[in-house]
Amino acid sequence: MTTHLVVGAGPVGASLAHRLSQAGRTVRVVTRSGGGPVLPRVQRIALDATDATALADAARGVGVVYNCANPGPYPAWERGWPPLAKSVLHAAERSGAVLVSLGNLYGYGPVDGPITRNRPLAPSGTLGEVRARVWQDALAAHQAGRVRVTEARASDYIGPTVPASHGLLPTYAAATLAGKPASVLADPDQPHTWTAVDDVVSTLIALGADDRAWGSPWIVPSNAPTTVREVLRELGARAGAGEPRLRRVPRIAVRAGGLAVPLVREALGVLYQFDQPFVADGAETSSVLGVRPTPWPAVLDATAAAWRARAVA
Repeated sequence: MTTHLVVGAGPVGASLAHRLSQAGRTVRVVTRSGGGPVLPRVQRIALDATDATALADAARGVGVVYNCANPGPYPAWERGWPPLAKSVLHAAERSGAVLVSLGNLYGYGPVDGPITRNRPLAPSGTLGEVRARVWQDALAAHQAGRVRVTEARASDYIGPTVPASHGLLPTYAAATLAGKPASVLADPDQPHTWTAVDDVVSTLIALGADDRAWGSPWIVPSNAPTTVREVLRELGARAGAGEPRLRRVPRIAVRAGGLAVPLVREALGVLYQFDQPFVADGAETSSVLGVRPTPWPAVLDATAAAWRARAVA
């Protein structure tokens, strides 16, 4: 039976290890601290994933390597992603495993319609450029016959395990579900795709198991787009928190904050996703690979309960 290596134990990595363990698979989870879920058939390994030799040793005998790691907050991406991606690619190549990477939509840049997997990459800032480069390097190795690669591209996460600091939506929800006003950095009334963590996991597993997926990126299937305000309203209704009170921060004030705070400066580069409709189209992933999004009411039910408990703790 195939052994799986999961690099990273954030919301997606931990959920992926859990799902694989439930399915009876043997899983190795690599993190710097040696953390991760404590589950049957899950071995937790402490190592720095940028150590190519150590990671290749950890990948011996595995059939699929999932890169669910993150080198840190946005300001760390430009320096942190290249060695991390290079090391994971090397581990997959050395072991003969399929490399399944967890990606996002930043590489597409501002768009004027739904994002499909074959839409050309056109990054508009450092974050998108970094992610585009990581994919292009992996694809070049695939096309050279050195390794088999694929990538799951997700929009902003929603789900009970998403940390409060992991994206704009959970940050806003931390305030609104506690009955407080939330300061929002962009238009809260533009349709936006939200991707459930469970659906990211389903897509990653499908990509690793189906050779039709290799050599291409795939959009994670998600529910119909909805606005920040409406998501917060639906979460609040389930959690008994009432109507969200949103205060939009003027863009000039956000830019001023970016002069002093690197994290805000990098976040400015992706706020275009909330200035107009931002829609991810995973229909082809559903059609070819059979992955379909979790029903939206179920996503909201699970998320509202967990986020409300966290907000009032």
